[in-house]
Amino acid sequence: MDPISSSTDPARRAPYATDPWASRGRLCPEPVSPTRTEFQRDRDRIIHSTAFRRLAHKTQVFVPHEGDHYRTRLTHTIEVAQIARALSRAFALDDDLAEALALAHDLGHTPFGHTGEDVLEVCMAGYGGFDHNAQALRIVTKLERRYATHDGLNLAWETLEGLVKHNGPLTDVSGQPVGRYAKGGVPAAIVEYDARQKLDLSTFASAEAQCAAIADDIAYNAHDLDDGLRAGLFSLADLLDVPFVGDLVREIEAAYPGLETTRVIHELGRRVITRFVEDVIAESRARLAAEKVASAADVRACGRPVIAFSHSMVAADNAMKAFLYPHMYRHPRVMRVRRDAAEVVRRLFEAFAADPARMPGEWACAAAVPAGPSQDARQKRMICDYIAGMTDRFALSEHKRLFGTAPELR
Repeated sequence: MDPISSSTDPARRAPYATDPWASRGRLCPEPVSPTRTEFQRDRDRIIHSTAFRRLAHKTQVFVPHEGDHYRTRLTHTIEVAQIARALSRAFALDDDLAEALALAHDLGHTPFGHTGEDVLEVCMAGYGGFDHNAQALRIVTKLERRYATHDGLNLAWETLEGLVKHNGPLTDVSGQPVGRYAKGGVPAAIVEYDARQKLDLSTFASAEAQCAAIADDIAYNAHDLDDGLRAGLFSLADLLDVPFVGDLVREIEAAYPGLETTRVIHELGRRVITRFVEDVIAESRARLAAEKVASAADVRACGRPVIAFSHSMVAADNAMKAFLYPHMYRHPRVMRVRRDAAEVVRRLFEAFAADPARMPGEWACAAAVPAGPSQDARQKRMICDYIAGMTDRFALSEHKRLFGTAPELR
């Protein structure tokens, strides 16, 4: 089987791949396209969405003022899509579905990266909280307003399923929340949509969705090392004691003595991605064989992910994250910016909650609802939707409009 061939050719597709011609369909039925599969249409709709364009001006780790060479949510998303597509092709899956899911996985992120998400979670306590995965579902099923016949993008069932469950089941077979949702429950947006179109929350998602999820981990590791080194938050010497990464640095130094630092950094990123991808391919092929996976239904019914790291690479992944957390994500320089950014989001929410009419146009009109507990929750959700959709620079612009000034975030 040729892993480079198009996933639209049934003869070259693995038996456990998701078949675009056998999709469970869309919530609002549409005529079949004569030129594209269902998943190609979904990929294209995601790329043309407003939420996708906004990713260009949303923080990954460094805000735009830090420099033009660091990742934004959009460049991160493109890197994830490249890795997801490569993995999908290696397993002869539907790479259009894997790419669509990779392109959509961060649509629900707020301005200023995880800082904005943390603030909105606090602001929405008592009103259903905030979860970027649930927000992505709201965007593609409700908040995008592009079509004459429906809200959202009206994506295929398999794309919505993968968007919601790419990190694993959300409930057990009895409906009890599991994993990251075991304590706080499944977000209301997901529960509400599941009532309209069942997403089988107790099963794993497709192998394509699992490729997109693990591609996100790989991209994070590689580009956060790259950005952190280029920003001077840590040095190559600091990495020598980090398992796996330190070995790669020594490997590069031995192969290319005296190589300039910028080329070493780039070579390190390449090798991190290559080793992780090769490990996923080997481990996943072993799992697919061990579980005797023969269909897409088998993938969903399997008791564990079929696309995964080996135990040794899980340890390497954990070691990298353990290093990056204090040396990058909690670096004093990053934390100073995060504190100012958090204050921007918090003040915006408080201002709009006190007077929803301060939001522009249709947002203000839609938020002008009668009093009552349920209406208050609806109003707060609309304010949350408005802020979550902002880019970094628009959030700063709104802060300046309301308060006459905005922090420089440096």
